[in-house]
Amino acid sequence: MIRELVEKSRSYRRFYEEEKVPRKVLEGLVDMTRFVPSTANSQALTYRIIDSEEEKEKIFPLIGWAGALPDWDGPEEGERPSAYVLICCDLSRGKNKMVDNGIAAQTIMLGAVEQGFGGCMILNFKRAEAAEALEIDTEKYSLDLLLALGKPKEKVVIVPAGEDGNLKYYRDENQVHYVPKRDLKDILM
Repeated sequence: MIRELVEKSRSYRRFYEEEKVPRKVLEGLVDMTRFVPSTANSQALTYRIIDSEEEKEKIFPLIGWAGALPDWDGPEEGERPSAYVLICCDLSRGKNKMVDNGIAAQTIMLGAVEQGFGGCMILNFKRAEAAEALEIDTEKYSLDLLLALGKPKEKVVIVPAGEDGNLKYYRDENQVHYVPKRDLKDILM
């Protein structure tokens, strides 16, 4: 069961924007993170659900969508995420919680897949501008990771990594997104 969820969990960057992720589902995804491991059990992560049209419009232009696709500026109108979850760290509880961020983000993504949604973990976004747009106090919180969520509109295909070891993802003329993955024998020491 968990393997199926992991195999279905891809980085989707285009969505059926009109298909909303219900607020109750978003809150349920965040709620699951309360039960995951946390460095020194600090439970320092906090979350901002961004699902209003106004806040989504503020966040969208602050995102760098796909480093390996430099000619692509992100999803077009109608293909944008239905919601975002911003993972922050309460600096009074700790800082540099990269492991916690990863565990929480993957938990949310797997939960989204289980509910019929998908998403993309985004590290490339303008944090200072996002904090200002969302009125988040950066003295109190660090903005660590942004999750884009929605009903996936694109096909993502896993392919074997090339003989040359190239792992750069790419799209074909039909906008099918291909993601090379290394073989098990190549990741075992």
